[in-house]
Amino acid sequence: MKLAFQPSGTISNLLSASYAGSELWWEHIAALGTPLVEARPEHQVQLTFFWRDPAGNEQNSDIRRVYIDINGITDHHSPQPQSLQRLPESDIWYWSVTIDDDWRGSYSLIPATHAHLPPDFYGDTQQRNQQQREWWCSLFPLSIPDPLNLQGCHRNGLGMSLSAAHMPHAPEQSAWASIGRNSLAQSDIQQPILLNWQSHRLGNQRRIWLYATGEEKERPRPLVILLDGQNWAERTPVFSALEAATEQQHIPGAVWLLIDVIDMSRREQELPCNRDFWLAVQDELLPLAAQHATFSDSPSNTVVAGQSYGGLAALYAALHWPQRFGCVLTQSGSFWWPYSKMMKSSERQIGWLTQQVIEQKVTPSSLKIFQEAGSREDGIEGVNQQMYEALKNAGYHVSYRVFNGGHDSLCWRGGLIDGLSWLLSENA
Repeated sequence: MKLAFQPSGTISNLLSASYAGSELWWEHIAALGTPLVEARPEHQVQLTFFWRDPAGNEQNSDIRRVYIDINGITDHHSPQPQSLQRLPESDIWYWSVTIDDDWRGSYSLIPATHAHLPPDFYGDTQQRNQQQREWWCSLFPLSIPDPLNLQGCHRNGLGMSLSAAHMPHAPEQSAWASIGRNSLAQSDIQQPILLNWQSHRLGNQRRIWLYATGEEKERPRPLVILLDGQNWAERTPVFSALEAATEQQHIPGAVWLLIDVIDMSRREQELPCNRDFWLAVQDELLPLAAQHATFSDSPSNTVVAGQSYGGLAALYAALHWPQRFGCVLTQSGSFWWPYSKMMKSSERQIGWLTQQVIEQKVTPSSLKIFQEAGSREDGIEGVNQQMYEALKNAGYHVSYRVFNGGHDSLCWRGGLIDGLSWLLSENA
């Protein structure tokens, strides 16, 4: 649900009102829902967040900061991260920021007492940065979604609950519209088949979710492999959105195979350009899935989709096994791998997979590739631009776009549907 514009002057009128902080005032804020949006010139908006201190004003409350962590907007690496400010003599905390009117992103609030304020960091730059990171991570148990946000919460890769902010001109995400606060959409649909994949090649076992949309026809349905499957099955449940997008005829009916990463250590080992992982998928997992659902074995009807390391893995799989994986949906791909993603753009080495494409060490094929990255992703947009140029120059069929957002599942969920619509358009 996109945020609606409020009349110009709304925020200043609210903060200067004689009844500010009263029950009636807070009821009005709750009815509007936060954050509040006012139009600004040149396709920008002023976004204002509020938080009500349950202990009251500064004389009665131990809260000293209400940190706000907005994906791609605030800097949580700072020794003094952004905080809301208190309206004196009240229980009102607020903060405004000017951003583009097509931005979309996740955020959370972190109310902090004096005991949780940043300590004095010391040592060289690397030591101070490490201390700052440890302090910031220590605040995670205090993080809360915005209680005044009228939309439902979602979870990030760490399982933390976040709130959503969709600017008035952000790209449409109609398939996700029914998934909000108090929505029962997810429980109303059929449940996926939960399988246990015991891999001889990889020497491990993991959960696999298998789901089918649309009606079974004479021609087998396309197969879509979703990496980081635990995120799409549990943290940002995708099944209702897939049903909605199929019903709206944005995507064809398909068989969906969601692959769990087991844990972060295994993820960092298996997703970045790992030959054994993809051989195991082809030799072990796909035959297992075929015992429970009928799907196409044509590369033109097989999509591999992933984000971050998963975006890197999806493209790696298709470049090296185009005879099985003919369609790629790569979002915010970690194409900096195996080098440091923290390098400045002027110092950044070209990632291994990009170099493979440039040097034509992978055989050009008829792949269809949907690629996107966020304009507010630190370093990710640059390496994705490098990869796009390499793919285009090598003759691949690529659709590339940059969205106004960060490294954020709230953005990826829309790109997932858009990308599948483009990749599978002939099957719709």
